[in-house]
Amino acid sequence: MLRKPRLKWAFLPIFAVLVASLSGCSAETSRGFLPGVPGVTNHTDTIVKLWTDSWIVLYAVGIIAWGLMFFAIIVYRRRKGDSEIPPQLRYNMPIETLFTVVPLILVIGFFAQTAKDLNSVEAPVQSDYRIEVVGKQWSWDFNYTNNNVYDSGIQYQGDGTEAELPTLYLPVNRTVEIDLTSRDVIHSFWVIDFLYKKDVFPGRVNKMYFTPQVIGDYKGKCAELCGEFHSMMLFNVKIVSQSDYDKHMAELAAAGYTGQLTADPSDPNNLNRNNLPGTNPANKG
Repeated sequence: MLRKPRLKWAFLPIFAVLVASLSGCSAETSRGFLPGVPGVTNHTDTIVKLWTDSWIVLYAVGIIAWGLMFFAIIVYRRRKGDSEIPPQLRYNMPIETLFTVVPLILVIGFFAQTAKDLNSVEAPVQSDYRIEVVGKQWSWDFNYTNNNVYDSGIQYQGDGTEAELPTLYLPVNRTVEIDLTSRDVIHSFWVIDFLYKKDVFPGRVNKMYFTPQVIGDYKGKCAELCGEFHSMMLFNVKIVSQSDYDKHMAELAAAGYTGQLTADPSDPNNLNRNNLPGTNPANKG
């Protein structure tokens, strides 16, 4: 009488594999369950390939391991009438060697491919534009050094008015260098669809190099717990045409946001020491 319920539970793993396989055909999950659109920067496809290739290898290993496990369970199961313990083996050198060598090869392979792709993503390149990003509790400042203008952010108030979020403008198909530093504590600069993030330290400059390739609006956030309002340390990213980028630079200059902000909280030239929202441009930040 207990066979039917047991048979039902036995089919659950098969059902789960089928669901995962079929759902993998959708556009949303065709990138290995990673967010964003393909090729949004020159690095995202490399990151996606590393991720998906790793899972393909791991699934293959899992299928072989599970197959061997169920094979042993079924073939060597205790049968009706068996009353003795089956013959015991002390060791099997070929199998033990296999179980040692294969994981070692996998670890070396994963490490080599990860190091190769990481070096490719991190490689310094000659950039068309350099932008300084300054993290602060709990918002962001952007220095557009080529144009000698800045945009200073204010803390998001959680009221759904995302238009007030600081917005980083990037020109499409232009190589960009992002210099990251902090005014107070450790933050982390993360543009979700770029599939890459980097810590932001006080007193130190970290760098990112990439080329935006797909015009659009993207979300960013701090990915390092940095205090009470960490969850509100949000920002937007706009990848725009060269003409729209130049237009935005001109708008910042016309609004009086000329010069460069620093990471020094005691610098009197910083207009952004107050993170609270306000309509006065002098208090912006």
